[in-house]
Amino acid sequence: MNKSTRLKQLIDSAKTEYLMEAHNGLSAKIVEEAGFQGIWASGLTISAAMGVRDNNEASWTQVLSVLEFMSDATSIPILLDGDTGYGNFNNARRLVKKLEQRQIAGVCIEDKLFPKTNSFINGVAQPLADIDEFCGKIKAMKDTQQDEDFTVVARVEALIAGWGQEEALKRAEAYRQAGADAILMHSKKAEISEIEAFMKAWNGRHPVVVVPTKYYATPTERFQELGISAVIWANHNLRASVEAMQGITHKIFREESIMDVEGRVAGVDEIFRLQRADELQAAEGKYLPSPGKPAGDRP
Repeated sequence: MNKSTRLKQLIDSAKTEYLMEAHNGLSAKIVEEAGFQGIWASGLTISAAMGVRDNNEASWTQVLSVLEFMSDATSIPILLDGDTGYGNFNNARRLVKKLEQRQIAGVCIEDKLFPKTNSFINGVAQPLADIDEFCGKIKAMKDTQQDEDFTVVARVEALIAGWGQEEALKRAEAYRQAGADAILMHSKKAEISEIEAFMKAWNGRHPVVVVPTKYYATPTERFQELGISAVIWANHNLRASVEAMQGITHKIFREESIMDVEGRVAGVDEIFRLQRADELQAAEGKYLPSPGKPAGDRP
């Protein structure tokens, strides 16, 4: 089964599924080894790992380069946080073509304006894309895909941008009719009330994905009760790595020594394992001439 089909099955599953954030090949491999069945390639964390803001400062080709390493390092499907699609319908449909070439299983685009602003920064009353224009973008992406199981998720920013439930429902329905495979409904409230109200009004008409970064205290069984298709843990690997790196770096700077650090970090052998150094050693034995073998005896 290819990656796109596996993601499609996750989104269409009768039970709530979970996707974990990754932002490079190493974190993607760690996500797969932990047991997750899908990866969320976060725009926020990929840009943060590059040291730039989540405002489309990293070009879409730079993001593609990161995705290629992530895809090569793993066998589970990746859903890209594709921001606004990096421009109009023409940019978005070219993005789909390039994602499929790299075996990326799907992309989520949001109904904001390019360049995007992160939803949690000055979130009230942010401008949103024209509904008809965004629907055209979805249609162009669906018309472009070659793999019928490639997933396009339409992210509705109406709640998080302060536009209210009525606007959220209107946009979600328009995007469903335009061909989106699922709706991502976003909220920045510290509890799940906005999502609960949406799910009640939505009444199961199409798969819904949520990102509980702010309402993280919600029991996971509540997502299943509401009929939510997938939950994205959106940025926690990046945030965990930042805290770990800050702590270790400050300690080494203060102590001018790594004597007390070695027991607190991954061993070098673990890095080699994650890099699959053993596979290269085996391949060298298979494909390189034996040491000391005369050059004239080589084929």
